[in-house]
Amino acid sequence: MPPAAELYSKVLSLEAEVAGLQAQVAWFQRQMFAGSRSEKLPMASPAQTKLLLPEVPQHEPKTQTVHYERRAPASEKRPMPAEVFAQLPIHEVVEIIPDEVKAEPEAFEKISEERTFEVEILGPKLVKREFVRPKFRRKANREAAPVIAPAVPRPVAGGYASAGLLAYVVISKYQHHLPLYRIEAMSAQWGAKLSRKTMVDWVRIAADWAEPIYKLMLADLLRGHYVQCDETPVKFIDPDEKDRGTTQGYLWVVSAPGADVVFDWRLSRRHGELTTLLTDDYAGLLQSDGYEAYGAYARSHPAVVWLGCWAHARRRFFEAQQDHPRVAQAALRLIGRMYMRERSWDEQQLTPAQRAKARAEPEGLARTTASLKRLAVWARSRVLPKSTLGKACDYLLSQWAPLSAHLHHGESRLDNNLVENAIRPSCIGKKNWLFIGHPDAGQRSAILYSLIVSCQRHGKDPMAYMKDILTRLPRMTNRDDLRALTPRAWQPATS
Repeated sequence: MPPAAELYSKVLSLEAEVAGLQAQVAWFQRQMFAGSRSEKLPMASPAQTKLLLPEVPQHEPKTQTVHYERRAPASEKRPMPAEVFAQLPIHEVVEIIPDEVKAEPEAFEKISEERTFEVEILGPKLVKREFVRPKFRRKANREAAPVIAPAVPRPVAGGYASAGLLAYVVISKYQHHLPLYRIEAMSAQWGAKLSRKTMVDWVRIAADWAEPIYKLMLADLLRGHYVQCDETPVKFIDPDEKDRGTTQGYLWVVSAPGADVVFDWRLSRRHGELTTLLTDDYAGLLQSDGYEAYGAYARSHPAVVWLGCWAHARRRFFEAQQDHPRVAQAALRLIGRMYMRERSWDEQQLTPAQRAKARAEPEGLARTTASLKRLAVWARSRVLPKSTLGKACDYLLSQWAPLSAHLHHGESRLDNNLVENAIRPSCIGKKNWLFIGHPDAGQRSAILYSLIVSCQRHGKDPMAYMKDILTRLPRMTNRDDLRALTPRAWQPATS
């Protein structure tokens, strides 16, 4: 190559790299200083979606000051306290008698009363439940062994922790994200101090009791032929590391719309982890983001269909609005049209077969997705590859096979948002407890997160659920069916 051509090529490469870095800086500035990170689009004319024009320099429009008056928006009506706390039980009734009546009670008669209330909080308080098992002997045979009732099975054999106390510690750590050292400090105000080391043992015991339910939840998911997957990094301390620093592990998540949520702890994000998680026997739909491990698993398992996540594709076009507003917003409105039709089909309560047929029709999603692909191909040839729009187009086109596979499967959702929302509690938790203290504790955390997040998804009270299963499991036998204790099937006991 001539020196001049080589120099020109290097200049173009540097310009592309600078443009990419400038786009990254602009993105970070928006993340730091933007008042809102909502991905809602500004209102615009419907005709704009049809104008797939290249970007042109925009001239600064002339402005003029206009004074006008507008009606202030009506303030949101707050509910009255009597409505908010109507279901609270009355713990104490305080009757306040006037001093005059106290002095001469016989001189007054009651004609009515005024009632007000205040809301009190009765914080955690440690109390003891005492079990008394009287011993008896037969009067006719005093030499025989005494008769005594068997001890009540409890979750901590020979220990002092009740099912309610174990449930409280588990919920505090995994739902309310309190580190155990903080619970230890707080417990001093409850009547007696709980040891952090002891609470670590309680968490392990609770996870051991719940593990059979957890395995049943995962087996039910894999039999359902449609799973959504994702993973999130979590730091842990590896005792085999010489510097005793933290190492990165991963919580993998498997779920399906309307089903339980199952977390699984792995020390890596390697492709092989997915095979051991889903096993070689899984057959059906696998939905995920663009991580290649999922695509590799689908390609090596012919009975598996890989589905993409339209929310991930949309997010990249949303981030490209700042630099390429016209094309990015055209793409966003096409994707928005797809979601609008999905909502209408939800309202019509279409069956999976009906939805698949509706998606494949031109007026369904077929024509819209084809227009979106043409737009991405056209735009990618006119922008720098490292620009935000170039990256958005590359992602869409590289993921086109799993994204367009939705046209043929009506049981799927367009995005992976449900499973991403399920991951959020663990992401909030690790900001508080920072890391897992031992790699073995990772799977215990996965089991307990699975139960708690599944309860939240199904509208069940995680505290009541944990207390109930930790009370019932020690009394059950291997022949008992655990399916009724899964968060999806569990029902609180009726009083």
